[in-house]
Amino acid sequence: MSAVKTRFPPSPTGHLHLGGARTALFNWLFARHHGGSFLLRFEDTDRERSKQEYVDSIKEALEWLELYWDEGPYFQTQRLDIYAEYARKLFEEGKAYYCECSPEVLEQKRKKAIAEGRKPKYDGTCREKGLGPGPGRVLRFKCPQVGTTVVEDLIRGPVAFDNQELDDFVLVRPDGIPTYQFAVVIDDLTMGITHVIRGDDHLSNTPKQILLFEALGATPPEYAHVPMILGPDGSRLSKRHGALSILAYRDEGYLPQAMRNYLVRLGWSYGDQEIFTLEEMIEKFDLSRVSKSPARFDPDKLLALNAHYIRQEDTERLAEMVLPFLAELGVKIENPHEEKFLKAVESVKPRARTLKEMAEMMKFYFVPEVEYEEKAAKKFLKAEILPVMEEILVALENMPTFEEKALEELFRGLAEKHQLKLKHVAQPVRVALTGRTVSPGLFEIMDILGKETVIKRLKKAIQYIKEQG
Repeated sequence: MSAVKTRFPPSPTGHLHLGGARTALFNWLFARHHGGSFLLRFEDTDRERSKQEYVDSIKEALEWLELYWDEGPYFQTQRLDIYAEYARKLFEEGKAYYCECSPEVLEQKRKKAIAEGRKPKYDGTCREKGLGPGPGRVLRFKCPQVGTTVVEDLIRGPVAFDNQELDDFVLVRPDGIPTYQFAVVIDDLTMGITHVIRGDDHLSNTPKQILLFEALGATPPEYAHVPMILGPDGSRLSKRHGALSILAYRDEGYLPQAMRNYLVRLGWSYGDQEIFTLEEMIEKFDLSRVSKSPARFDPDKLLALNAHYIRQEDTERLAEMVLPFLAELGVKIENPHEEKFLKAVESVKPRARTLKEMAEMMKFYFVPEVEYEEKAAKKFLKAEILPVMEEILVALENMPTFEEKALEELFRGLAEKHQLKLKHVAQPVRVALTGRTVSPGLFEIMDILGKETVIKRLKKAIQYIKEQG
Protein backbone atom coordinates (compact mmCIF):
# COMPACT_ATOMS: atom_id res chain seq x y z
CA MET A 1 0.00 0.00 0.00
CA SER A 2 1.28 3.48 -0.86
CA ALA A 3 1.89 5.92 1.99
CA VAL A 4 -1.40 6.84 3.65
CA LYS A 5 -2.64 10.36 2.97
CA THR A 6 -5.88 11.72 4.40
CA ARG A 7 -7.54 15.10 4.18
CA PHE A 8 -9.94 17.37 6.02
CA PRO A 9 -11.80 19.62 3.57
CA PRO A 10 -14.16 22.01 5.41
CA SER A 11 -16.20 24.70 3.69
CA PRO A 12 -15.34 28.07 5.29
CA THR A 13 -19.01 28.99 5.63
CA GLY A 14 -19.16 28.63 9.40
CA HIS A 15 -17.17 27.69 12.50
CA LEU A 16 -15.87 24.19 13.20
CA HIS A 17 -18.42 22.14 15.13
CA LEU A 18 -18.38 18.72 16.79
CA GLY A 19 -19.12 16.67 13.66
CA GLY A 20 -16.43 18.35 11.58
CA ALA A 21 -13.92 18.19 14.42
CA ARG A 22 -14.50 14.43 14.83
CA THR A 23 -14.01 13.95 11.08
CA ALA A 24 -10.75 15.90 11.26
CA LEU A 25 -9.62 13.87 14.29
CA PHE A 26 -10.39 10.51 12.66
CA ASN A 27 -8.48 11.50 9.51
CA TRP A 28 -5.56 12.84 11.54
CA LEU A 29 -5.39 9.74 13.76
CA PHE A 30 -5.63 7.35 10.80
CA ALA A 31 -2.76 9.16 9.07
CA ARG A 32 -0.62 9.24 12.22
CA HIS A 33 -1.36 5.58 13.04
CA HIS A 34 -0.10 4.53 9.58
CA GLY A 35 2.85 6.95 9.53
CA GLY A 36 1.20 8.92 6.75
CA SER A 37 0.29 12.56 6.23
CA PHE A 38 -2.77 14.74 6.86
CA LEU A 39 -3.79 17.55 4.54
CA LEU A 40 -6.01 20.60 5.12
CA ARG A 41 -8.07 21.90 2.20
CA PHE A 42 -10.74 24.59 2.10
CA GLU A 43 -13.66 23.99 -0.24
CA ASP A 44 -14.41 27.66 -0.78
CA THR A 45 -16.13 27.72 -4.17
CA ASP A 46 -19.32 29.06 -2.53
CA ARG A 47 -18.02 32.60 -2.83
CA GLU A 48 -21.03 34.29 -1.26
CA ARG A 49 -20.92 32.32 1.99
CA SER A 50 -17.18 31.59 2.28
CA LYS A 51 -15.41 34.05 4.57
CA GLN A 52 -11.83 34.54 5.73
CA GLU A 53 -13.01 34.75 9.36
CA TYR A 54 -14.22 31.14 9.09
CA VAL A 55 -10.94 30.02 7.52
CA ASP A 56 -9.10 31.58 10.48
CA SER A 57 -11.57 30.14 13.00
CA ILE A 58 -11.32 26.58 11.61
CA LYS A 59 -7.52 26.71 11.60
CA GLU A 60 -7.51 28.08 15.15
CA ALA A 61 -9.83 25.28 16.32
CA LEU A 62 -7.65 22.57 14.72
CA GLU A 63 -4.54 24.08 16.28
CA TRP A 64 -6.26 24.23 19.69
CA LEU A 65 -7.07 20.51 19.33
CA GLU A 66 -3.40 19.99 18.30
CA LEU A 67 -4.45 18.45 14.98
CA TYR A 68 -1.64 19.99 12.97
CA TRP A 69 -1.70 19.44 9.21
CA ASP A 70 1.29 18.32 7.15
CA GLU A 71 0.16 19.96 3.90
CA GLY A 72 -1.92 22.99 3.03
CA PRO A 73 -4.05 24.73 3.59
CA TYR A 74 -5.15 24.55 -0.03
CA PHE A 75 -8.04 26.62 -1.41
CA GLN A 76 -10.23 25.48 -4.29
CA THR A 77 -10.63 29.06 -5.56
CA GLN A 78 -6.86 29.08 -6.19
CA ARG A 79 -7.07 25.90 -8.30
CA LEU A 80 -9.63 26.88 -10.97
CA ASP A 81 -7.13 26.39 -13.82
CA ILE A 82 -6.59 22.77 -12.72
CA TYR A 83 -10.33 22.04 -12.71
CA ALA A 84 -10.71 23.69 -16.13
CA GLU A 85 -7.97 21.45 -17.55
CA TYR A 86 -9.65 18.24 -16.32
CA ALA A 87 -13.08 19.47 -17.47
CA ARG A 88 -11.68 20.03 -20.96
CA LYS A 89 -10.16 16.52 -20.93
CA LEU A 90 -13.49 14.89 -20.00
CA PHE A 91 -15.34 16.90 -22.66
CA GLU A 92 -12.82 16.14 -25.40
CA GLU A 93 -12.93 12.41 -24.57
CA GLY A 94 -16.73 12.43 -24.83
CA LYS A 95 -17.20 11.71 -21.11
CA ALA A 96 -18.91 15.02 -20.42
CA TYR A 97 -21.24 17.25 -22.41
CA TYR A 98 -22.57 20.79 -22.39
CA CYS A 99 -26.17 21.39 -21.45
CA GLU A 100 -28.21 24.49 -22.34
CA CYS A 101 -31.33 23.71 -20.29
CA SER A 102 -32.24 26.79 -18.29
CA PRO A 103 -32.97 26.66 -14.53
CA GLU A 104 -36.66 27.26 -15.36
CA VAL A 105 -36.77 24.33 -17.77
CA LEU A 106 -34.95 22.10 -15.25
CA GLU A 107 -37.48 23.03 -12.57
CA GLN A 108 -40.36 22.10 -14.90
CA LYS A 109 -38.69 18.74 -15.63
CA ARG A 110 -38.20 18.15 -11.89
CA LYS A 111 -41.86 18.87 -11.08
CA LYS A 112 -43.06 16.69 -13.97
CA ALA A 113 -40.89 13.75 -12.83
CA ILE A 114 -42.19 14.02 -9.26
CA ALA A 115 -45.80 14.21 -10.49
CA GLU A 116 -45.25 11.06 -12.56
CA GLY A 117 -43.66 9.23 -9.64
CA ARG A 118 -40.19 9.25 -11.18
CA LYS A 119 -36.91 10.23 -9.56
CA PRO A 120 -36.33 13.96 -10.29
CA LYS A 121 -33.03 13.55 -12.11
CA TYR A 122 -31.88 15.21 -15.31
CA ASP A 123 -33.46 13.48 -18.32
CA GLY A 124 -30.49 13.78 -20.68
CA THR A 125 -32.11 16.24 -23.13
CA CYS A 126 -28.71 17.65 -24.19
CA ARG A 127 -26.74 14.40 -23.84
CA GLU A 128 -26.40 13.75 -27.58
CA LYS A 129 -26.75 17.29 -28.94
CA GLY A 130 -23.00 17.76 -29.33
CA LEU A 131 -23.09 21.26 -27.86
CA GLY A 132 -19.91 23.17 -27.11
CA PRO A 133 -19.26 25.71 -24.37
CA GLY A 134 -21.42 28.82 -24.45
CA PRO A 135 -23.19 31.44 -22.30
CA GLY A 136 -25.48 29.93 -19.67
CA ARG A 137 -24.34 26.36 -20.38
CA VAL A 138 -23.18 23.85 -17.78
CA LEU A 139 -20.86 20.89 -18.26
CA ARG A 140 -22.46 17.60 -17.24
CA PHE A 141 -20.86 14.20 -16.60
CA LYS A 142 -22.03 11.46 -18.96
CA CYS A 143 -22.94 8.94 -16.31
CA PRO A 144 -23.14 5.23 -17.32
CA GLN A 145 -26.80 4.26 -17.76
CA VAL A 146 -26.34 0.56 -17.05
CA GLY A 147 -24.49 -1.51 -14.46
CA THR A 148 -23.77 -1.05 -10.78
CA THR A 149 -21.22 1.00 -8.88
CA VAL A 150 -20.07 -0.59 -5.63
CA VAL A 151 -18.60 1.44 -2.79
CA GLU A 152 -16.29 -0.86 -0.81
CA ASP A 153 -16.79 1.06 2.39
CA LEU A 154 -14.17 0.39 5.10
CA ILE A 155 -16.80 0.72 7.85
CA ARG A 156 -20.06 -0.45 6.30
CA GLY A 157 -18.77 -3.03 3.84
CA PRO A 158 -19.87 -3.05 0.17
CA VAL A 159 -22.74 -0.73 -0.78
CA ALA A 160 -24.13 -1.10 -4.32
CA PHE A 161 -25.70 1.70 -6.38
CA ASP A 162 -27.64 1.15 -9.60
CA ASN A 163 -26.16 3.47 -12.24
CA GLN A 164 -29.65 4.03 -13.69
CA GLU A 165 -30.52 5.87 -10.49
CA LEU A 166 -27.58 8.27 -10.86
CA ASP A 167 -27.80 11.65 -12.54
CA ASP A 168 -25.82 13.25 -15.35
CA PHE A 169 -24.65 15.64 -12.65
CA VAL A 170 -23.16 19.07 -13.29
CA LEU A 171 -19.36 19.34 -13.24
CA VAL A 172 -18.91 23.02 -14.08
CA ARG A 173 -21.44 25.84 -13.65
CA PRO A 174 -22.07 28.55 -16.29
CA ASP A 175 -19.64 30.90 -14.50
CA GLY A 176 -16.82 28.35 -14.78
CA ILE A 177 -16.89 27.41 -11.09
CA PRO A 178 -16.69 23.65 -10.49
CA THR A 179 -19.31 21.87 -8.43
CA TYR A 180 -18.44 20.04 -5.22
CA GLN A 181 -18.63 16.61 -6.91
CA PHE A 182 -16.07 17.59 -9.54
CA ALA A 183 -13.66 19.70 -7.50
CA VAL A 184 -13.39 17.12 -4.71
CA VAL A 185 -12.44 14.36 -7.14
CA ILE A 186 -9.82 16.48 -8.91
CA ASP A 187 -8.41 17.56 -5.54
CA ASP A 188 -8.24 14.02 -4.16
CA LEU A 189 -6.69 12.80 -7.41
CA THR A 190 -4.04 15.52 -7.79
CA MET A 191 -3.19 15.60 -4.09
CA GLY A 192 -2.68 11.83 -3.86
CA ILE A 193 -5.34 11.16 -1.22
CA THR A 194 -5.42 7.45 -0.37
CA HIS A 195 -8.25 7.38 2.18
CA VAL A 196 -11.38 9.50 2.49
CA ILE A 197 -12.94 9.36 5.97
CA ARG A 198 -16.11 11.44 6.18
CA GLY A 199 -19.69 11.54 7.45
CA ASP A 200 -22.19 9.03 6.05
CA ASP A 201 -24.25 11.92 4.68
CA HIS A 202 -21.67 11.84 1.84
CA LEU A 203 -22.26 8.16 1.01
CA SER A 204 -24.70 9.00 -1.82
CA ASN A 205 -22.01 11.21 -3.41
CA THR A 206 -19.43 8.43 -3.45
CA PRO A 207 -20.63 6.40 -6.49
CA LYS A 208 -20.58 9.58 -8.59
CA GLN A 209 -17.06 10.33 -7.44
CA ILE A 210 -15.88 6.78 -8.10
CA LEU A 211 -17.30 6.97 -11.65
CA LEU A 212 -15.47 10.26 -12.18
CA PHE A 213 -12.18 8.71 -11.04
CA GLU A 214 -12.72 5.83 -13.44
CA ALA A 215 -13.56 8.22 -16.29
CA LEU A 216 -10.25 9.94 -15.63
CA GLY A 217 -8.42 6.61 -15.72
CA ALA A 218 -7.52 6.86 -12.02
CA THR A 219 -7.93 4.57 -9.02
CA PRO A 220 -10.32 6.06 -6.44
CA PRO A 221 -9.18 6.41 -2.81
CA GLU A 222 -10.58 4.03 -0.22
CA TYR A 223 -13.72 5.36 1.46
CA ALA A 224 -14.96 5.14 5.05
CA HIS A 225 -18.28 6.72 5.98
CA VAL A 226 -18.70 7.46 9.67
CA PRO A 227 -22.25 7.43 11.12
CA MET A 228 -23.52 10.83 12.15
CA ILE A 229 -23.65 12.27 15.67
CA LEU A 230 -27.15 12.52 17.13
CA GLY A 231 -28.43 14.62 19.99
CA PRO A 232 -29.23 12.99 23.36
CA ASP A 233 -32.85 12.60 22.19
CA GLY A 234 -31.84 10.69 19.05
CA SER A 235 -32.54 13.54 16.61
CA ARG A 236 -29.92 15.24 14.42
CA LEU A 237 -27.39 17.11 16.54
CA SER A 238 -28.02 20.85 16.70
CA LYS A 239 -27.46 23.92 18.88
CA ARG A 240 -30.62 23.17 20.84
CA HIS A 241 -28.81 20.12 22.27
CA GLY A 242 -26.15 22.43 23.68
CA ALA A 243 -23.69 21.62 20.90
CA LEU A 244 -21.36 24.58 20.42
CA SER A 245 -18.55 25.37 18.01
CA ILE A 246 -15.16 23.97 19.05
CA LEU A 247 -13.81 27.42 19.89
CA ALA A 248 -16.91 28.15 21.97
CA TYR A 249 -16.08 25.06 24.07
CA ARG A 250 -12.54 26.40 24.45
CA ASP A 251 -13.95 29.76 25.57
CA GLU A 252 -16.20 28.00 28.09
CA GLY A 253 -13.09 26.49 29.68
CA TYR A 254 -12.85 23.02 28.19
CA LEU A 255 -9.37 21.50 27.76
CA PRO A 256 -8.25 20.32 24.31
CA GLN A 257 -7.28 16.87 25.59
CA ALA A 258 -10.78 16.39 27.06
CA MET A 259 -12.41 17.44 23.80
CA ARG A 260 -10.16 15.11 21.77
CA ASN A 261 -10.86 12.22 24.13
CA TYR A 262 -14.60 12.88 23.95
CA LEU A 263 -14.62 13.18 20.15
CA VAL A 264 -12.66 9.97 19.58
CA ARG A 265 -15.19 8.03 21.67
CA LEU A 266 -18.10 9.33 19.55
CA GLY A 267 -18.37 6.24 17.39
CA TRP A 268 -15.02 4.55 18.09
CA SER A 269 -14.06 2.26 20.95
CA TYR A 270 -11.20 0.17 22.23
CA GLY A 271 -12.56 -2.40 24.64
CA ASP A 272 -13.83 -0.75 27.82
CA GLN A 273 -11.17 1.96 27.84
CA GLU A 274 -12.62 5.46 28.23
CA ILE A 275 -9.57 7.66 28.86
CA PHE A 276 -6.93 7.96 26.13
CA THR A 277 -3.78 10.01 25.84
CA LEU A 278 -3.05 11.36 22.37
CA GLU A 279 -0.27 8.78 22.00
CA GLU A 280 -2.70 5.96 22.89
CA MET A 281 -5.23 7.23 20.36
CA ILE A 282 -2.60 7.21 17.61
CA GLU A 283 -1.41 3.74 18.59
CA LYS A 284 -4.87 2.15 18.87
CA PHE A 285 -6.97 3.97 16.25
CA ASP A 286 -8.30 1.68 13.55
CA LEU A 287 -11.35 1.98 11.29
CA SER A 288 -12.41 -1.59 12.14
CA ARG A 289 -13.36 -0.29 15.60
CA VAL A 290 -15.62 2.49 14.28
CA SER A 291 -19.27 1.73 15.01
CA LYS A 292 -21.82 1.36 12.21
CA SER A 293 -24.44 3.02 14.44
CA PRO A 294 -24.83 6.75 15.07
CA ALA A 295 -23.15 8.18 18.18
CA ARG A 296 -25.08 10.26 20.71
CA PHE A 297 -23.79 13.52 22.08
CA ASP A 298 -23.87 13.64 25.88
CA PRO A 299 -22.91 17.08 27.27
CA ASP A 300 -22.78 15.74 30.84
CA LYS A 301 -20.24 13.09 29.84
CA LEU A 302 -18.10 15.72 28.14
CA LEU A 303 -18.26 17.87 31.28
CA ALA A 304 -17.27 14.92 33.50
CA LEU A 305 -14.38 14.10 31.16
CA ASN A 306 -13.22 17.71 31.30
CA ALA A 307 -13.32 17.62 35.11
CA HIS A 308 -11.14 14.48 34.99
CA TYR A 309 -8.53 16.22 32.82
CA ILE A 310 -8.53 19.30 35.06
CA ARG A 311 -7.80 17.07 38.05
CA GLN A 312 -4.99 15.38 36.11
CA GLU A 313 -3.42 18.60 34.85
CA ASP A 314 -0.18 19.99 36.26
CA THR A 315 -1.06 22.80 38.71
CA GLU A 316 1.43 25.29 37.30
CA ARG A 317 0.11 24.74 33.78
CA LEU A 318 -3.48 24.99 35.04
CA ALA A 319 -2.55 28.28 36.73
CA GLU A 320 -1.53 29.70 33.36
CA MET A 321 -4.67 28.35 31.66
CA VAL A 322 -7.10 29.91 34.15
CA LEU A 323 -5.63 33.43 33.89
CA PRO A 324 -7.80 34.66 30.98
CA PHE A 325 -10.94 33.39 32.71
CA LEU A 326 -10.03 35.30 35.87
CA ALA A 327 -9.32 38.37 33.75
CA GLU A 328 -12.88 38.13 32.37
CA LEU A 329 -14.09 38.35 35.98
CA GLY A 330 -11.97 41.46 36.54
CA VAL A 331 -9.23 39.64 38.48
CA LYS A 332 -5.71 40.44 37.32
CA ILE A 333 -2.93 38.18 38.58
CA GLU A 334 0.56 39.67 38.44
CA ASN A 335 2.47 36.46 39.12
CA PRO A 336 0.75 33.12 38.36
CA HIS A 337 3.72 31.25 39.86
CA GLU A 338 3.28 32.87 43.29
CA GLU A 339 2.68 30.34 46.08
CA LYS A 340 -0.69 31.79 47.11
CA PHE A 341 -2.03 31.61 43.56
CA LEU A 342 -0.83 28.04 43.05
CA LYS A 343 -2.40 27.01 46.37
CA ALA A 344 -5.66 28.64 45.29
CA VAL A 345 -5.61 26.70 42.02
CA GLU A 346 -4.84 23.49 43.90
CA SER A 347 -7.77 24.09 46.25
CA VAL A 348 -10.39 24.27 43.47
CA LYS A 349 -8.77 21.75 41.12
CA PRO A 350 -10.68 18.72 42.50
CA ARG A 351 -14.02 20.58 42.30
CA ALA A 352 -14.00 22.53 39.01
CA ARG A 353 -15.42 21.04 35.83
CA THR A 354 -14.26 23.82 33.49
CA LEU A 355 -11.64 26.58 33.61
CA LYS A 356 -14.49 29.10 33.65
CA GLU A 357 -15.97 27.39 36.69
CA MET A 358 -12.51 27.26 38.27
CA ALA A 359 -12.09 31.02 37.85
CA GLU A 360 -15.49 31.67 39.43
CA MET A 361 -14.61 29.38 42.36
CA MET A 362 -11.26 31.16 42.87
CA LYS A 363 -12.40 34.74 42.49
CA PHE A 364 -13.06 35.28 46.20
CA TYR A 365 -9.38 34.79 47.01
CA PHE A 366 -8.32 37.86 45.03
CA VAL A 367 -11.09 40.48 45.30
CA PRO A 368 -10.73 43.36 47.80
CA GLU A 369 -14.16 42.54 49.28
CA VAL A 370 -16.57 39.67 48.81
CA GLU A 371 -20.24 40.11 48.04
CA TYR A 372 -22.57 37.86 49.99
CA GLU A 373 -25.04 35.71 48.11
CA GLU A 374 -28.43 36.83 49.37
CA LYS A 375 -29.65 33.38 50.45
CA ALA A 376 -26.32 32.57 52.12
CA ALA A 377 -26.27 35.79 54.13
CA LYS A 378 -29.89 35.43 55.17
CA LYS A 379 -29.35 31.87 56.36
CA PHE A 380 -25.97 32.14 58.11
CA LEU A 381 -25.11 35.77 58.95
CA LYS A 382 -27.75 36.05 61.70
CA ALA A 383 -27.78 37.74 65.08
CA GLU A 384 -27.59 34.51 67.10
CA ILE A 385 -24.19 33.64 65.62
CA LEU A 386 -22.73 37.06 66.46
CA PRO A 387 -21.19 36.14 69.88
CA VAL A 388 -19.46 33.10 68.35
CA MET A 389 -18.17 35.17 65.40
CA GLU A 390 -16.77 37.80 67.75
CA GLU A 391 -15.09 35.13 69.83
CA ILE A 392 -13.59 33.57 66.68
CA LEU A 393 -12.27 36.97 65.64
CA VAL A 394 -10.49 37.55 68.98
CA ALA A 395 -9.07 34.00 68.96
CA LEU A 396 -7.76 34.41 65.42
CA GLU A 397 -6.16 37.77 66.22
CA ASN A 398 -4.27 36.10 69.05
CA MET A 399 -3.20 32.98 67.14
CA PRO A 400 0.59 32.69 66.91
CA THR A 401 0.50 30.37 63.86
CA PHE A 402 -2.13 30.55 61.13
CA GLU A 403 -2.10 27.02 59.75
CA GLU A 404 -4.81 24.55 58.78
CA LYS A 405 -4.32 22.14 61.69
CA ALA A 406 -4.28 24.88 64.35
CA LEU A 407 -7.33 26.55 62.78
CA GLU A 408 -9.31 23.32 62.81
CA GLU A 409 -8.44 22.70 66.49
CA LEU A 410 -9.59 26.22 67.35
CA PHE A 411 -12.93 25.83 65.57
CA ARG A 412 -13.62 22.42 67.08
CA GLY A 413 -12.91 23.78 70.54
CA LEU A 414 -15.27 26.73 70.06
CA ALA A 415 -18.02 24.51 68.63
CA GLU A 416 -17.72 22.21 71.66
CA LYS A 417 -17.74 25.17 74.07
CA HIS A 418 -20.96 26.55 72.55
CA GLN A 419 -22.48 23.08 72.17
CA LEU A 420 -22.77 23.49 68.41
CA LYS A 421 -21.95 21.19 65.53
CA LEU A 422 -18.77 22.21 63.71
CA LYS A 423 -20.73 23.07 60.56
CA HIS A 424 -22.85 25.59 62.49
CA VAL A 425 -19.66 27.46 63.36
CA ALA A 426 -17.90 26.90 60.02
CA GLN A 427 -20.67 27.90 57.61
CA PRO A 428 -21.11 31.51 58.83
CA VAL A 429 -17.32 31.96 58.62
CA ARG A 430 -17.31 30.43 55.13
CA VAL A 431 -19.95 32.93 53.98
CA ALA A 432 -17.98 35.76 55.62
CA LEU A 433 -14.82 34.79 53.76
CA THR A 434 -16.19 33.68 50.35
CA GLY A 435 -19.70 35.12 50.11
CA ARG A 436 -20.98 31.61 49.38
CA THR A 437 -22.03 28.44 51.13
CA VAL A 438 -19.88 26.21 48.91
CA SER A 439 -16.10 26.49 48.66
CA PRO A 440 -12.95 24.45 49.16
CA GLY A 441 -12.28 23.33 52.75
CA LEU A 442 -12.68 26.22 55.22
CA PHE A 443 -9.30 25.80 56.94
CA GLU A 444 -7.59 25.39 53.59
CA ILE A 445 -9.01 28.67 52.30
CA MET A 446 -8.19 30.48 55.56
CA ASP A 447 -4.60 29.34 55.22
CA ILE A 448 -4.48 30.59 51.60
CA LEU A 449 -6.20 33.91 52.32
CA GLY A 450 -3.85 34.63 55.20
CA LYS A 451 -4.49 36.06 58.65
CA GLU A 452 -4.84 39.70 57.63
CA THR A 453 -7.51 39.08 54.96
CA VAL A 454 -9.44 36.60 57.13
CA ILE A 455 -9.63 39.07 60.03
CA LYS A 456 -10.65 41.92 57.72
CA ARG A 457 -13.48 39.86 56.18
CA LEU A 458 -14.67 38.59 59.57
CA LYS A 459 -14.87 42.16 60.87
CA LYS A 460 -16.93 43.15 57.84
CA ALA A 461 -19.32 40.18 58.39
CA ILE A 462 -19.72 41.06 62.10
CA GLN A 463 -20.54 44.66 61.12
CA TYR A 464 -23.02 43.37 58.52
CA ILE A 465 -24.81 41.21 61.17
CA LYS A 466 -25.05 44.18 63.53
CA GLU A 467 -26.49 46.38 60.79
CA GLN A 468 -29.11 43.79 59.95
CA GLY A 469 -30.26 43.97 63.57
